[in-house]
Amino acid sequence: MFRPRVAAASLSGASDARWAARAAPHVGWAVLGGVALDGPTRAAARAMVERDREEFLPPDPVAFVDRQLAALEAAPVRPGVNVRSVDPDPVAAVAETCRRHDAVLEVNAHCRQSEMCAAGAGESLLRHPERLCEQVAAAADAGAAVSVKVRTEVDGVDLPTLARRVVDAGANAVHVDAMDSESVVGDVAAAVPSGFVVANNGVRDRATAHEYLAMGADAVSVGRPSDDPRVLARVARATEAWFERREAAPDA
Repeated sequence: MFRPRVAAASLSGASDARWAARAAPHVGWAVLGGVALDGPTRAAARAMVERDREEFLPPDPVAFVDRQLAALEAAPVRPGVNVRSVDPDPVAAVAETCRRHDAVLEVNAHCRQSEMCAAGAGESLLRHPERLCEQVAAAADAGAAVSVKVRTEVDGVDLPTLARRVVDAGANAVHVDAMDSESVVGDVAAAVPSGFVVANNGVRDRATAHEYLAMGADAVSVGRPSDDPRVLARVARATEAWFERREAAPDA
């Protein structure tokens, strides 16, 4: 999906085109957003802003995504857009925009903020896989490459089984925030051999990148330090070295 196999993960209210352009020399994928698309998620985002969270709340989310992606056309990076929605129709509209820009539409089943979960988006979608798969299918049907951002340690959620469902629904990638359950990355990778697994959480250097890659992840992503080029460069070097070694000795 991208190379180097390092991503800059979305950060609410911070991950815009300027941020992505700064990360571009070191990453293969930069995920903008998250962007709230429909009435319930935009109301949730406004409530989150009122308690000092940073959020993107443009008047027209689809036009905003289009402008942001257009600003990255010359950047040496594949962009993505992380979106939060209850309704699959706005997801399809942004997916069409992503298709035109060769960007990846990332469905957010990750945000654990109480307002977003109460609206029926973010982490709450992990407990309602049929609705999550509807959003994935809507994006895939629009012709976009699709990622799903998930997290471990959600009570009652069998993440490997869920990963199989979203891949069957049309997802190309599963972006896993490992939290404190790093081994689940390996379980997800084993469950979706045809999918592209991106491991997130605590990726800072050679050791942390190689830990996830050894579990079977196809790539890693950097979260909060994604505005630090030193961290991104370290992780990019480590990841490239890992895959170069594997390609040189595929049976090792």
